Amino acid sequence: MKPSNDAIVELLGEIFRLEMAGVIRYLHYSFMIMGHNRIPIQKWFRDQADESMQHCIIIGEKITAFGGHPPLNTAVVNDTKGHSIDEILRESLSFEKLALEKYKNLVGLAGENIALEEMARTFVRTETEHIEEVEKMLRKE
Repeated sequence: MKPSNDAIVELLGEIFRLEMAGVIRYLHYSFMIMGHNRIPIQKWFRDQADESMQHCIIIGEKITAFGGHPPLNTAVVNDTKGHSIDEILRESLSFEKLALEKYKNLVGLAGENIALEEMARTFVRTETEHIEEVEKMLRKE
């Protein structure tokens, strides 16, 4: 059964809002990093913000290709007020796992649209690699 464009556009819209929230989230984190390791961690978060923006551009273009309209809002970004590096990394991990789930759902919705499936699979790989990196950063050994 071929998935409807409406279902695909709806999921792409969710992903778009999530990635836009990622831009805000990662920029915020980059501002809040303090301590001896500030510079490399700050850079890592800014790189993540840039990557989220690139994902938004790709997803936004895909939404319009399916006849949709990219959202003008973001997913909710909760500020837990916890700004230790470990707290920020745990929040990042949660965010990355949610994004991974959405991209996996998109793979399932792609049906015979190989280009959409390949794009989604690329993002699955990217999000999986981010999760692995954050998990390594949280290790204390």
